Amino acid sequence: MNTQTIINNWHDANQRYLSAALAVVRGALERYTTNSQQPTELQNQENAQHQSLQAAAAAMPTPSALDNLCRMFGLSAFERDLLLLCAGMELSGDFARLCAIAQGDAQRAYPTLSLALAALPNVHWDAIAPNAPLRRWRLIQVGEAHALTLSPLRIDERILHYLVGIQYLDERLAGIIEPLPGTGELVPSHQALAERVTAVWNQTYKANNLPIVQLCGVQTSSKRAIATTICQLQNLHLWVMPAQVIPLLPGELDNLIRLWTRETILSKSALLIDCDELDTNDGARINAIAHFIEHTNGFLFISSRERMRLPQRLVVSFDVQQPTAKEQGAVWQEALSEIAPQLNGQVKILVDQFNLSPATIYAACAEAAGQLVQPQSNNLTDILWDACRLQARPRLDELAQWIEPSADWDDLVLPENQQQILRDIAAHVRQRSTVYNTWGFGAKSARGLGISALFAGASGTGKTLAAEVLANKLRLDLYRIDLSSVVSKYIGETEKNLRRVFDAAEQGGVILLFDEADALFGKRSEVKDARDRYANIEVSYLLQRMESYPGLALLTTNLKSAIDTAFLRRIRFVVQFPFPDAAQRAEIWRRIFPPNTPTANLDVVQLARLNVAGGNIRNIALNAAFLAADAGEAVQMKHILRAAQTEYSKLEKPLTEAEIGGWS
Repeated sequence: MNTQTIINNWHDANQRYLSAALAVVRGALERYTTNSQQPTELQNQENAQHQSLQAAAAAMPTPSALDNLCRMFGLSAFERDLLLLCAGMELSGDFARLCAIAQGDAQRAYPTLSLALAALPNVHWDAIAPNAPLRRWRLIQVGEAHALTLSPLRIDERILHYLVGIQYLDERLAGIIEPLPGTGELVPSHQALAERVTAVWNQTYKANNLPIVQLCGVQTSSKRAIATTICQLQNLHLWVMPAQVIPLLPGELDNLIRLWTRETILSKSALLIDCDELDTNDGARINAIAHFIEHTNGFLFISSRERMRLPQRLVVSFDVQQPTAKEQGAVWQEALSEIAPQLNGQVKILVDQFNLSPATIYAACAEAAGQLVQPQSNNLTDILWDACRLQARPRLDELAQWIEPSADWDDLVLPENQQQILRDIAAHVRQRSTVYNTWGFGAKSARGLGISALFAGASGTGKTLAAEVLANKLRLDLYRIDLSSVVSKYIGETEKNLRRVFDAAEQGGVILLFDEADALFGKRSEVKDARDRYANIEVSYLLQRMESYPGLALLTTNLKSAIDTAFLRRIRFVVQFPFPDAAQRAEIWRRIFPPNTPTANLDVVQLARLNVAGGNIRNIALNAAFLAADAGEAVQMKHILRAAQTEYSKLEKPLTEAEIGGWS
């Protein structure tokens, strides 16, 4: 017998059992409303109804929904009949007529406590007390009337559907709590973690001390996949609730707690509270989360980036690490096996650069699938590389600016020594996996594996341009960190923002550009007060993250001497960007105009006499191009002269005769 047949058989048997149970309550109402029958006839009728109920119970393959409900919520015989009385109003037309007759009022065609106390057996007054199961768990609702005993009673819709065998999430939880679908197989390290959590739950569940499981780490998809697997092992349905939707008002919060706790009982469910994007400064929200956790029973997960201090309920925390390189390689091979099996041998290139979760790997393959199946695609690895960049692109909009690099080595005019250092930096990024992993340097020490470089020089000397060149040649994303958003006057906030930057950037190994870094990485001061102490802690924290960051971190400063010496010792490369001399300025002028820009009679030797840096030369060239285009002419010396006057005015610097003497 297949599963669907078993389910259908249970539903049919459950319907018969519920109908028999309703018939018993209907019989009690009928006997209360009439005195025409003899006591023997009444007794025979009652016996026949109970025999039918017993026969229906014997035919149930597993317990009925009604019996499960009574067991789970601890309902007495009277509470059970009272619930059936309310259910009968929705499932049978006779109940409304009988209620009206029994109460002697056609307008009162509904159940009341007064009617139940008079017509049903095994009565007790506290059945609809606020702390009794029927009202505590919202199994029935009490309407408005001038007296409690005369108030209309109505079964909750979710409970009614449960009795007839229909399972669904209470609509009052919709939009707050969402289902988490099942996932495929976990990588071995995550599977082992899922089994550890399952073992903890199995041991403590028997001791009636079920702990909260806190999953910590930056990969939301991996944590959710682990939680889903745990619930599959425990035969639980898993739902997720963002921490941000937990209500702050006490009444709404308590209502949510009761509805969800009831749902865990009805549907054998677990809940994952997603705190990954939680603002830890939101004290009201954190208090609401703590209250929810403290008063919610059942299987509960907390997903957070770092360990959270939770209320007194037992908490077991696990750190969810990224899959190992070997595990990521296996996921890549499986993901590529159908769409591009010829790439299976090249996945090392992707694993070396991108530190991705299984979900992100599959997303990258889906992103690239359309191009991978095209026979005219020249370099399938490049297509997949770009798909990885897109999928791994971090969410740093509040703290950083994404720069799309287009500059090449030819756009950079620097002395040969500086050019060589930049090429060395690129080589370190490309070969870090070989040196650290294959050759074993990474196993000797985890410190100092981050690749960092300080670009020092006056404004406009090419520091940001060099960062663009590196990003372009390495085919990596470049993010300029907005220091005004990162640095905070509030204690601990700067570290938190830095943590967000590095955590978001790590999976894609993006290039981080800390512009004007002396504002953040300046010399540590003598500790005179608490603010000095925390400022030094911020620098120390940054040193630690820079050393462990697997990507490339670039710092720029106009004043190298302002950088903390301890920080300088831990920077792998220092590139001094000199102010360009006349020969270098002439070379910049030769390269500054794109090939499609019309020019006429430009003298780069004369132009090189303008004593400005490369960034200013670019501004002058661009302004001159606009002037020429507006005049309908090619770019000439006169346009550059006007543009230079504007730029010098901005710099509050006079144009000297030595610079422009002899210009026409």
